[in-house]
Amino acid sequence: MSEDRSTDKLIAGPLLPEIRFGPITRSMLALYAGVSGDHDPVHIDIDFAQAAGHEDVFAHGMLTFGVLARVVSEWCGVERLISFEARFVSITHLHDLITCSAAVIECFEVNGGRRARLRVTALVQNNRTTITGEAVVALDGRWPS
Repeated sequence: MSEDRSTDKLIAGPLLPEIRFGPITRSMLALYAGVSGDHDPVHIDIDFAQAAGHEDVFAHGMLTFGVLARVVSEWCGVERLISFEARFVSITHLHDLITCSAAVIECFEVNGGRRARLRVTALVQNNRTTITGEAVVALDGRWPS
């Protein structure tokens, strides 16, 4: 971690830097389908999505999750990530702008190693939550045995 992201005296409460992503476009969904291998037609075929009861295609949940994971990994590094749990609570639609954030909700120790539990959230422009969850990171690099 860089000096400006020091965790030596970290306490619960601080917000991590937000990441904004989007707007979600059809091209973005087609490209994501290609690189992820998730070719579910509800994400790329408007006729299929409408037949399934949706107004239009919508983003892959893992696309939004990937952006949300960046909030944590860019703050502390992926090598310090111990766990990441997420709950998909609503659809990310075409043209949505995603704002991903995290806040420290608890600092604790495990086998002498310092940890932080983070609340993570992805919202779209109308403050509708699309993903909620928690992540646990090692603050000092010591892993539980």
